[in-house]
Amino acid sequence: MSRYFVNLPLRYIYKDRSYLTYFIEYRINPELGLDAISIDKIDEDWHYKVAKEFKDANLACSIHLPFHDLQPGSMDNFILEATRKRLVSALKIAKIYNPRFLVGHANFIPLYLELFSPWLKNAVETWTIVHDHWPEHPPLYLENVREYDPRPLSDLFSELSHLNIKFCFDVGHWASYSGGMRYQNMALWIQSMAPFLNHLHLHDNDGVADQHLGVGVGSIPWSELFAGLELLDLSPTFTLEPHTKEDLEQSWVFMKKHPSWFNRLGVRKTSIPVWEN
Repeated sequence: MSRYFVNLPLRYIYKDRSYLTYFIEYRINPELGLDAISIDKIDEDWHYKVAKEFKDANLACSIHLPFHDLQPGSMDNFILEATRKRLVSALKIAKIYNPRFLVGHANFIPLYLELFSPWLKNAVETWTIVHDHWPEHPPLYLENVREYDPRPLSDLFSELSHLNIKFCFDVGHWASYSGGMRYQNMALWIQSMAPFLNHLHLHDNDGVADQHLGVGVGSIPWSELFAGLELLDLSPTFTLEPHTKEDLEQSWVFMKKHPSWFNRLGVRKTSIPVWEN
């Protein structure tokens, strides 16, 4: 089974096929980003053709579901209905790519601290609706974004435990949006979410902005992450989330420098791409 993927918005391929060529050339399994543009503006036949090119190249795909402007636990019924409609519409396109897994945003925000029970009820119902529209779906991983505390997410995943829905720990979001570098609470997150943690999003930043730098370029304490995974005997799959080719290549350099860490995640040093500078 493929153990790691690299983010690639589908609208990027639509505008510039060189992205597709690059992923095929370097044997990179894509985590394909679906958004409103790639769902509403791109013909289904195009998706079938791209899916076939990845399949013919023997590359596994995963799908990142839409998240812009969506709130799965919203108190506003108009927004809640739109969120559910958008997520369900994405499944039709996602199926074309036969994804190994799906990724979504749990999106608990501080606004709901005093409204946690209704938020939780709505969020559980939203993800149950998504599940019921594709009961045989591959694993769905919901990631953290702006949550300062893992407990709301822990409660969400406990409520979803009967479904094929688990946690994606986005380390870059933890460091920046969630103030992880300020609070120094990496261990709390890993320990709290360990029962549900099946996937990682790896990218780096300065602890302030969500910069999506290459792994090892910013300030994130990677040794603490991997020590926590080892302590709790966790070996999740992962996605690299750079925003430039240079940051992807820097992530590969980092992976080669720390083979034991990435062996734990199922990646051998010899399988990491080599490229011409």
